[in-house]
Amino acid sequence: MKMVKRALAASAALLIGSSPAMAAWSDLNLRVGVTEISREIYGLHTLILWICVVIAVAVFGVMIYSIATFRKSKGAVAATFDHNTTAEIVWTVIPVLILVGMAIPAARTLVRIDDSSGSDLTVKVTGYQWKWQYEYVGQGVSFYSTLAQDSNFARQLDSGIDPSTVPHYLLDVDHPLVVPQGVKVRVLVTSADVIHSWWVPDFAIKKDAIPGYVNELWFKAEKTGTYRGQCVELCGRDHGFMPIVVEVKPRAEFDAWLESQKAAKQAATAPATKVAMNSDQPATQTVAAAE
Repeated sequence: MKMVKRALAASAALLIGSSPAMAAWSDLNLRVGVTEISREIYGLHTLILWICVVIAVAVFGVMIYSIATFRKSKGAVAATFDHNTTAEIVWTVIPVLILVGMAIPAARTLVRIDDSSGSDLTVKVTGYQWKWQYEYVGQGVSFYSTLAQDSNFARQLDSGIDPSTVPHYLLDVDHPLVVPQGVKVRVLVTSADVIHSWWVPDFAIKKDAIPGYVNELWFKAEKTGTYRGQCVELCGRDHGFMPIVVEVKPRAEFDAWLESQKAAKQAATAPATKVAMNSDQPATQTVAAAE
């Protein structure tokens, strides 16, 4: 029996210590993320997880020991008392202290999650079936973000394309949200039709987009790169085809990108303005001639 236990323990240690097992654990575990708040949430998650592990080991250890030691076959005799005041006080006070100890850091983190004050950039996000609209408040830049064409084509039943050959299948868009590195970004989330939910795991943020209501969240990405998320609300047919992509750029590159978006918008509106002015000119000249 002891040999079997040793073999099982050695196998478990080998499996846990192997690279595939560690890789699987990293996929299942909560992400550390690229924001300060995401690391704080990860630390809180790890702390409470180990508290629960210690409690489970202690409780089940005492239960197993009691069952094995004080069983009838060993001649154990049941106690005659019906309660013990000291024991009841101890098993009431200790859980209360544990819960208070977990509630304090959790409440502190929850307050920080909802504190969007001091933000340097505000982006309004509006959910549609099945795309997102991003509006840089006060900057005059707005665009829609939809599923990338290669993913959209590959998902069709008669496309003949293997989805596994498409990079970032169902997680890529035509126009990603672009934000600067190291800047606190305030995000206003709403919806134009049904309830959606804007979620980026690496930022540790998720908020429902509700029609007629504006939710609020924030993030401050510390690393440049591309970060992907999804709508995590069952918003109807094709719900799984409205991904979220956020590109974090250095501040100088973001400023250049923002200026290019403003210039492109002005160039797009200029011909329409010129046509409108030219269409008014003959009428003006006719009135002048009549006078």
